[in-house]
Amino acid sequence: MKRFHVHISVDNLQDNIRFYSALFGTEPSISKLDYAKWMLDDPYINFAISARGAKPGLDHVGIQVDSEEALIEMNHRLAQADLPAAEQKNAQCCYAASNKYWAVDPQGIAWEAFHSLTTIPVFGQDTAIPTKTESCCAA
Repeated sequence: MKRFHVHISVDNLQDNIRFYSALFGTEPSISKLDYAKWMLDDPYINFAISARGAKPGLDHVGIQVDSEEALIEMNHRLAQADLPAAEQKNAQCCYAASNKYWAVDPQGIAWEAFHSLTTIPVFGQDTAIPTKTESCCAA
């Protein structure tokens, strides 16, 4: 199964948690000092916000999958788009360790396809990804 993912950089985490909690009708699944995430079933989305000094607005979007096989399939789909893509194994970002493939759409928006392996106790820091825009996980 695949879950749509949206990550937005915000300038005030608490104001945004209040707004998105009201919008979604529930509190975040994960809430940290600099990050919050809602794992919603209706709509089926992994929606995350972070206040880590990035320019407020859309950070990146993606597709979260539940297996390595599905992640390989998503990488093949990205390859069919004939756009540059980067692989990251055991990436440490957003309080999770994940295997990822990154691509950039024609507008310069970063897209990630990822399979989360485990949670980690810190936000983490991915290696740099080749995107036209800054993203939360770029070094």
